Amino acid sequence: MSEKLWGGRFSKSTDEMINEFQASIAFDKRMYHEDIAGSIAHATMLAKCGIISGEDRDAIIGGLKDILGQIEAGTFEFSVDLEDIHMNIEKRLTDAIGEAGGRLHTARSRNDQVALDTHMYVRRQVTEVEGLIIELQKALVETAEKYRETIMPGYTHLQRAQPILFAHHLLAYFAMLVRDFARFQGVYERADIMPLGAGALAGTTFPIDREFVAQQLNFESIYHNSLDAVSDRDYIMEFLSAASILMVHLSRLSEETILWCSREFSFVELDDAHCTGSSMMPQKKNPDVSELVRGKTGRVIGHLMAMLTAVKGLPLAYNKDLQEDKEGIFDAIDTVKFSLAVYARLIRGMKVREEVTRKAVAEDFSNATDLADYLVKKGMPFRQAHAVSGKAVHDCIEKGIWLEDMSLEDFRKLSSLFGDDIKEAIRPETCVRNRNSLGGTSYEQVRLQLASAKQLLEAEEKYCTEAAVRQL
Repeated sequence: MSEKLWGGRFSKSTDEMINEFQASIAFDKRMYHEDIAGSIAHATMLAKCGIISGEDRDAIIGGLKDILGQIEAGTFEFSVDLEDIHMNIEKRLTDAIGEAGGRLHTARSRNDQVALDTHMYVRRQVTEVEGLIIELQKALVETAEKYRETIMPGYTHLQRAQPILFAHHLLAYFAMLVRDFARFQGVYERADIMPLGAGALAGTTFPIDREFVAQQLNFESIYHNSLDAVSDRDYIMEFLSAASILMVHLSRLSEETILWCSREFSFVELDDAHCTGSSMMPQKKNPDVSELVRGKTGRVIGHLMAMLTAVKGLPLAYNKDLQEDKEGIFDAIDTVKFSLAVYARLIRGMKVREEVTRKAVAEDFSNATDLADYLVKKGMPFRQAHAVSGKAVHDCIEKGIWLEDMSLEDFRKLSSLFGDDIKEAIRPETCVRNRNSLGGTSYEQVRLQLASAKQLLEAEEKYCTEAAVRQL
């Protein structure tokens, strides 16, 4: 006869290779806190409903707390033969307190138990990810304030386009992170639904109180369909989707950071503590943090694709395929949290070479649009002004000069509308100052964006504090 806790109908022990193949304890043991908290709430509910005695409840809770202490002290030995975190804890509990331990699993299945653990774990991790998003946002705001008057080229097609403020560029990433934060808020809402009580798939014959368990575990709502409760992995797919988009944002920032600190750009200098050297070339200073984050982005996206693929053909309700949800989301959580943490440090340690970025906008034609706008404000139709500005650029290229080097006489050969104020109109500082439309790159608009960013940070921090309080 099988020695498994579920082995009553089996006449043989499980093949050792099959044991290894199906066991999840190597990775799901990290949910021990959630598993024990869920079992304590379940035992408390069973006693409240008269399904087990108060004595059994107390023995179960005492035993579970002892096990929690053993795991946290590192003295608990996990067994592959017991497959997962649930069976490892239940077996140790039964060994410790006897028959009472065998009553803990009354009115529940590993199907709704693992769903509960995963909901609780994802809920907690979402709050931690949100906290790290806030920390990176703070780093961006601090650095933007430090360089709030630094001018740099703005790009389209990786070609210099128009002068912008470096702070404006960083605040674009702040805005992306605001959306990332909001996406994780949605993930939290879908993780904050309590599945316990669904049983294996059809509920239970025992008079349980699911609302009581939800209150004990601080869940906002309860699944109202038992089949959905044990088979739903939407919140995991949503987490992986939100994580993938977040990593794409970090990857874009990584790509720019790598470009900016290259000799060809030389816009920024990364802190030595955030770079590595070469084993062969003594002069090298490599932006490894940015490169690793860029590389790990594909890993997180891969976990999303794997989860979508695993779920796409599953009939209701539970299938062992769903065990594949754990390793991907655990790795994605670890990757996202580490990437956010290291990037906050990298941004804070980054030094901008202001003289280089200012020279870059002085030695290009990114003020050509402002030249056209000047003529439009003098009454010329934009399409005609665009052509005149383009001709001015062409003439400068032919002469090997920039627009600011043109004489007033040269300008007036192109149009009589040019006046003595044209040189001031196309200075990079003027180009930036005049882009004062809402959300633009002007000094005033960036000041407003920084003020708004600080208000958003306060709201996000308040949300995270409240979310943490709602959890165990």
